[in-house]
Amino acid sequence: MVEKGERGPNGQPLIHFAFCFPDIYEVGMSNLALRIIYGLLNAQEDVYCERVFCPMEDMRDYMRQSHLPPFSVESQRSLAAFDIVGFTLQYELSYSTVLDMLALAGIPLWQKDRTDQDPLLVAGGPCVYNSEPVADFFDVIMIGEGEEVLLEFMDLYRRSRAQGWTRKHLLQEASQIPGIYVPSLYQPEYDEKGHFLRLQPLTDQVPARIQKRLIKNLDQVFTPLDVLVPNIEIVHDRIFLELYRGCASGCRFCQAGMIYRPVRERTLDTLLAQADYMLAHSGYEEIGLLSLSTGDYSHLDALCQEILDRHGEDHVNLSLPSLRLDSVSMDLLDQVATNRKSGLTFAPEAGSQTARDRINKNILEADLMETAEYAFDLGWERLKLYFMLGLPGETDEDVGGIADLCYKLLEIWSDVCRRKQKRRRLHITVSTAIFIPKPWTPFQWEGQISLEEMDHKVKILQEKLRHPAISYQWHGYESSRIEAALAKGDRRMAQVLYKVHKDGAWLEGERQHFSYERWTQAMAQVGLDLDQLVSASIPEQAVLPWDFIDPGVEKAYLLGERHRALEAQTTKSCRKACNLCGVQQFATGICREVRTQHG
Repeated sequence: MVEKGERGPNGQPLIHFAFCFPDIYEVGMSNLALRIIYGLLNAQEDVYCERVFCPMEDMRDYMRQSHLPPFSVESQRSLAAFDIVGFTLQYELSYSTVLDMLALAGIPLWQKDRTDQDPLLVAGGPCVYNSEPVADFFDVIMIGEGEEVLLEFMDLYRRSRAQGWTRKHLLQEASQIPGIYVPSLYQPEYDEKGHFLRLQPLTDQVPARIQKRLIKNLDQVFTPLDVLVPNIEIVHDRIFLELYRGCASGCRFCQAGMIYRPVRERTLDTLLAQADYMLAHSGYEEIGLLSLSTGDYSHLDALCQEILDRHGEDHVNLSLPSLRLDSVSMDLLDQVATNRKSGLTFAPEAGSQTARDRINKNILEADLMETAEYAFDLGWERLKLYFMLGLPGETDEDVGGIADLCYKLLEIWSDVCRRKQKRRRLHITVSTAIFIPKPWTPFQWEGQISLEEMDHKVKILQEKLRHPAISYQWHGYESSRIEAALAKGDRRMAQVLYKVHKDGAWLEGERQHFSYERWTQAMAQVGLDLDQLVSASIPEQAVLPWDFIDPGVEKAYLLGERHRALEAQTTKSCRKACNLCGVQQFATGICREVRTQHG
């Protein structure tokens, strides 16, 4: 155990950093961001980074009864004893778990109540592109990719400790680091009707807009090659290769596809070297190929073939996440088919071509049918399909089209079985999620459908998907509404979060722990209208709570894409033409390549 005050090999006092994942161990240990930040910080001579997770229900009950605070995996250090406590915000329903972990640790929840003796609270992750609902709880919020900005912040923290700065002074200096948002240095303003007007800087010394941080060269950025081997089986128990960051597709509902732009790929040689090292040093026999759209990686076929050639005798299996149907190749299916067939996953997202055009999901029904037939012919017997319900402009016919696609797949399956003279059983899993308007997407101005409409659409599919070869799963209606409220909300949502926390909220990503009544009561007590916040569309000229963030993608581009959606007009992939969305300002990755090719 490392004691506070101990010095590192460089003679500097150790900085104790707690990386907190506000979910259980099995989920958190599957997260690539945890592995990257953990390795990055521990590579610093004077930083000791440890992991802290949310306890399961029985352990949490015991900890509360025994007044036992959350503690780290590595040294069992109490969370309150760390210098810096960092949370990754991966999904909105984790916010109540953040507050629960802090309260269990005895750390004051509100930023204004913490003193120089309390840990510094920092946050990062995709949710920080609208961090206003949790802004009053954090000292520092890092916008964008964290590898560089986190090290710059650690350098600043070293200086602050060496020179005896106050917490206030440190935060003022931190606000000067590009990509860092210090919420206490800004104040939201509202009109007499309670409409959000602006986020006003409290001093001229802080930036009016905060641009995201971006890693330009993925081959040179820190990559955790020495694998963190979990103590128990986790959700994604394998090694990972991150092929690239960003997405060229431009799906209009997808926040990740907008905020992570532009596409920046790792080279084939880099990925092969990483795969060789991790397989040799971890004991794993499965590699997960990670990106927002794995099939779009420029050298995917060559990568898969080379990995299987080098490690096929060791029975190495490749795990491919959700694939775009217009990018998966027959060669790729041939390669992966030589190993264990764990099932194929595709995300058509909508049931009709018109609906797919509205959301800019540039795939055709023929793509799905052709790919499925080839996969069935190679022996795949399990298929998982992801769809969304409640997308803007969606009709009952669009919803019914989901079932139509499934039955067409069953027909193709029967044809393959007859042709091969084999009797096998296909299993199709259909999974639907409710559309949530997300910041920094062309649909950020849209409202979410009502609970009654959600139920109506699910019942259409329940009725149409009655078949022994088809399983239907759907996301909870009520939790989707709260996710939307947290995604679109401003700082007033912090009071709602505080109230649901005091009412016992935690681990609400699990259906058994979620209470819709708890949230509706808290909203009413704070004086916020849940239906207005979630279901009403936002005027295009309105100032949005997240407008002070600069993700690179320009608001004018998003508006243009919204208008194209209304006409069911598609936009080309960034790999085919530069659409001038705004991220070309970074002059890296696909932006530089496509603009060079197409002028």
